Amino acid sequence: MNLHNLRIEYKNHSLNKDEVNKNPIHQFQKWMQQALEANIADANAFALATVDENTRPAVRIVLLKEVNDYGFVFFTNYQSNKGKQITENPFVSINFHWKELERQVRIEGKAEKILDEESDDYFQSRPRESQIGAWASPQSSIIHNRPVLDSRVEFFTEKFKNKTIPRPPQWGGYIVKPDTIEFWQGRASRLHDRLLYQWHDGHWIVERLAP
Repeated sequence: MNLHNLRIEYKNHSLNKDEVNKNPIHQFQKWMQQALEANIADANAFALATVDENTRPAVRIVLLKEVNDYGFVFFTNYQSNKGKQITENPFVSINFHWKELERQVRIEGKAEKILDEESDDYFQSRPRESQIGAWASPQSSIIHNRPVLDSRVEFFTEKFKNKTIPRPPQWGGYIVKPDTIEFWQGRASRLHDRLLYQWHDGHWIVERLAP
């Protein structure tokens, strides 16, 4: 396998400091809207990097479910590996990649649990099968085989038959409150546009980075 000659020239867009929003979250919302309008599959998918108690990094793909003036919200099992790692070290890094728009957004910040009431509201908006799955899956735990999971799904399906399914206490949302956000726009000859926002003394500072 020779990967040396795999190369694409990025030339569809540019990114100029004098044209972006002074608030990076608002700039992110603009780019997210453009990704949705471009019908990019899983436009809300991002890589989430955490660090365990031995400072070993781990990364996985999760889904953004809300972005507001405070940060970026996703949901998971608090007892999963990522949940345990966030408990050990709440500082995380996330990365969005919209290949079709030749864009990336890299975000660093602190992850915090959102209010129980907010997690409850989102949980009730999920499809019933996903609600059952949240109860049935001991996420990140070793299980003997697939039938173990299937039997747990059957158990909780019967348990909550004809009932409103409550949110499992071990399941809920996190908000990543950013202190650093970088916008990356692919350009020709690998001379990409990179704008870095950093939170400093109560406001955002934006600077251009070399590609």
